[in-house]
Amino acid sequence: MPRRPVARSPCFVLYGSRVAPVWLLYGSTPFNKTFEQGKSKHMNADRLSGQFPDIIEAWTALQQKVSLKPVRNEKDYQTMLLLSKELSAHLNGEEDSPLIDLLGVIAALIESWETRSVTVPKAEPREVLRHLLETHGLKQKDLAGIASPTVVSDILAGRRAISKNVAKALAARFHADVSVFL
Repeated sequence: MPRRPVARSPCFVLYGSRVAPVWLLYGSTPFNKTFEQGKSKHMNADRLSGQFPDIIEAWTALQQKVSLKPVRNEKDYQTMLLLSKELSAHLNGEEDSPLIDLLGVIAALIESWETRSVTVPKAEPREVLRHLLETHGLKQKDLAGIASPTVVSDILAGRRAISKNVAKALAARFHADVSVFL
C-alpha cells in the first residue's frame, strides 16, 4: 500500500461545556494504524502525549486570533454572537471553507448557552409563561404533556393560577426556576 502524506488539520470537540482542540493526523501514524488494523477501539493515551506541545501551541495561536471558549456569562454570549455574525459574513455562504467547522463550534457554544440560560422577565407567572411560549415558538397544545390546552388557556387568560405540579413541570421544560411560575 502506498504511503499517504501526513497532513494536519485542526478539529474541535465539545466535551460537556468545554471545547477541546484535537489535531487529527492523517496518514501513517500509530493512531491510524491501530484503527485501520482493527486491533483496538480505544487509543493509547501514551501515544498522544507527545502531541500535546503542538496542541498547546496551536490552541494559543488560535486564542490570540479568536477568543474561543465556553460561554459562561452574558458577556461571553454576546462575544460569541458577534463572532458568529462576523464569521458568517466572511464565509458568505461558502460551505466548503475550512472555517465552516469553526462556525459550527461557535454555533454549538451559543446553542448550549441558550439552552442552559433562560431570560425570564419579572412579571406575573402567566406573563412569564406567555413570554416563554413566544420565545420558544410554542403553542398551548405543545404543553399537552404538562397541562391540557384548556388549562394553559385558562392560565394565560388569568382565569386560573398555575398549580405547584404544573409550575414544576414548566420549570423543567423551560430550564427555569419554579418560583417564576408561582
